[in-house]
Amino acid sequence: MSSASRVRNWELAGILVIFFAGSAWHFVFEWSGYWKPIAWLVPINESVWEHFKMAFWPGLIWAGVASAVVGQKVKNYWLGRASGLWCMPVIIAVISYSYTTALGTRYLWVDILSFLIAIAIGQLVSYKLFYLAELGVHARWLGILGIVGMILVFVFFTYMPPQIFIFEHVPTHEYGILVDY
Repeated sequence: MSSASRVRNWELAGILVIFFAGSAWHFVFEWSGYWKPIAWLVPINESVWEHFKMAFWPGLIWAGVASAVVGQKVKNYWLGRASGLWCMPVIIAVISYSYTTALGTRYLWVDILSFLIAIAIGQLVSYKLFYLAELGVHARWLGILGIVGMILVFVFFTYMPPQIFIFEHVPTHEYGILVDY
């Protein structure tokens, strides 16, 4: 199997792994008994923002695993991964707000499909960046800083969410960790 085929197969497998792991990720806070120390890592309410964690953290874990297998076979590995991880929440938000604005309601099957589409596009973006001309060590560090930045933002906004729509748990109009937890 060629190096490019192996990388492609890993990216395709990543779509499924991230999708199924992310789907389970949705319930981890509840399964933990609403244990607040893990709140930064898992969705803590039904806001759009919290659903971004379902793609990011399993995607980041996949990036770490895949780096050991295919990371040395491609150029721009960490820039590609960071770009893919950044794309996923953007796509989730665009699809979510577009269809709910147009239809006036949410549909679970559309949310699940948008999650899968976001992961697939994120993996494709990563794959495409892997095969650009070598962008150098600065690109590697830019990718790593982009990932670290996302981690810091997820941690900070979990415990101190802005009072804006993307962070709102719509059923109760609360933000962050809900008072019932």
